[in-house]
Amino acid sequence: MNEKISRDTILGGGLELDPGEKVIAEFGPDRATYWRGHIMMAGIGGLVALVVLLLMGQAAPWVGPIGAFAALGIRGWYLASETLALRWHLSNRRLIIPGGRAFGLGEIVQAKPFFGNVQIVTRAGDKHLMKYMADAPAVIAAIEAAARKR
Repeated sequence: MNEKISRDTILGGGLELDPGEKVIAEFGPDRATYWRGHIMMAGIGGLVALVVLLLMGQAAPWVGPIGAFAALGIRGWYLASETLALRWHLSNRRLIIPGGRAFGLGEIVQAKPFFGNVQIVTRAGDKHLMKYMADAPAVIAAIEAAARKR
């Protein structure tokens, strides 16, 4: 097992590593990507709110964008510590996702970029989202390389 990654970090969900299994990579959300995503959501939400208020004939449609930015700013601040603490561990046998769940590398059908995140699709049709990755193509390449080596 990689010495940099403590066993408690991986086993937080009650998951055990199999004999001979080694963690080869750890992925976590990027703070700048997290805030950039929230700013984009606030911009889109603000634009939608502005258009709706204009169509309704409101006297102060500027309130919509301000409300959207305020709401998404508060949401981002409130969820940041929890979201930025999430970790995904890639071993030589499986991908261990937050919450103590895991699936074998052979179960991965596709790893693809999804709006700046990485979407993992399994043979069973389950979809898992690795959110706010700074370099989604590098994460995808690491998962695909590990799957080929297994």
